[in-house]
Amino acid sequence: MATNNPPSLSWQPNLTDAKLRYYQNFISEHNANRYFKTFLEQIPWQQDDVKVFGKVYAQPRLTSLHSSSLSTYTYSGLTLQPHPMTDELLELLGQIRKVSQHDYNCVLLNLYRDGADSNGWHADNEKELGKHPQIASLSFGANRFFHFKHRKIKSERYKMELHNGSLLLMEGAMQEHWLHQIPKTKKPLQPRINLTFRKII
Repeated sequence: MATNNPPSLSWQPNLTDAKLRYYQNFISEHNANRYFKTFLEQIPWQQDDVKVFGKVYAQPRLTSLHSSSLSTYTYSGLTLQPHPMTDELLELLGQIRKVSQHDYNCVLLNLYRDGADSNGWHADNEKELGKHPQIASLSFGANRFFHFKHRKIKSERYKMELHNGSLLLMEGAMQEHWLHQIPKTKKPLQPRINLTFRKII
């Protein structure tokens, strides 16, 4: 089970037009491995097609959407009908609320099967999320590098490694002013599962 006290903040950079908070050991390694195994085996994963510059491609990862409100959610030209929240997702949501009081009601899970699976440059700024959406991102499994860059200030580019059991909070106006991605890598990697909690309005 999750612990009662939230871990200490690991990193909080001074970003222009955004707020970023990183908790590297938010979930213990033992519990992180347990969540990873549960999600890998029990989540109804699917691979959707997306249209990019008029061509249709299979998304380079598997996804699953879950929500307590059961609203539809549209991103990258896809309209998804959420599955119900599981007990494990609700557990994690309770833990996140110890460090973020935002009223999250939806989570998109991504399964990166190996280094060839990725997520290109984007912002979580769909209209269903309202203005300045707050995103809570949990990582389980293999470590992956997370890149982010300012839309207008070319010198503002960063990358960081997201660890097993870590929590990354993207807050403030970050989705308006910044893009982020999980790039491909030729390095042999084990699977990674990422949960991005958000609020559908």
